[in-house]
Amino acid sequence: MSTHAKRERLLLADLLETAGPEAPTLCEGWTTRDLAAHVVVRERRPDAAGGILVKQLASRLERVTAEFLAKPYDELIGLIRTGPPRFSPFSLKQVDEMSNVIEFYVHAEDVRRAQPDWTPRELDPVFQDALWSRLERSARLMGRGVPTGLVLRRPDGQTAVARRGAPVVTVTGEPSELVLFAYGRQGAAKVELEGDENAIAQLRATKQLGI
Repeated sequence: MSTHAKRERLLLADLLETAGPEAPTLCEGWTTRDLAAHVVVRERRPDAAGGILVKQLASRLERVTAEFLAKPYDELIGLIRTGPPRFSPFSLKQVDEMSNVIEFYVHAEDVRRAQPDWTPRELDPVFQDALWSRLERSARLMGRGVPTGLVLRRPDGQTAVARRGAPVVTVTGEPSELVLFAYGRQGAAKVELEGDENAIAQLRATKQLGI
């Protein structure tokens, strides 16, 4: 079975450790400590993590996150490396691989690309295909709030329609870069946008793209 999620998990932990607890990230308003706490809460406190999407649980999420933010930074890093407890659905390899490949890849890049001297990673074709497969499945869901038509396109011509409509903006890049773009890291993603200039400006400015 593929272990992309495990590899990205360990890379994320290493990056967080090297950066230290107060480094910036691409997540607006979050330091590396905030990001580490988010990852741990998502895996270890499902009773609170639902607050990421469900407003009624937001206050619980805030309280639980504050508890983890108060923990030593090294402890948070250790919890990320160790992975979820047995009772967590993420402890199942299939669930981990399905749910965490993009999660950990994006957050690793959140740390890397917030640094002034970052350089692109060389990703193998198998991993690029894995990212593309997940992006294809989620493209329509993620494109619901986009104000224009949106097509994601790989350099080899494969496409995924995120939203039907006109005018259409076509975003071209490697799957890894398209993932970052689709998950709201538009400014950091190495992609090319084609289409109506006003539509492109709208797309770049939207806060609804991604999660």
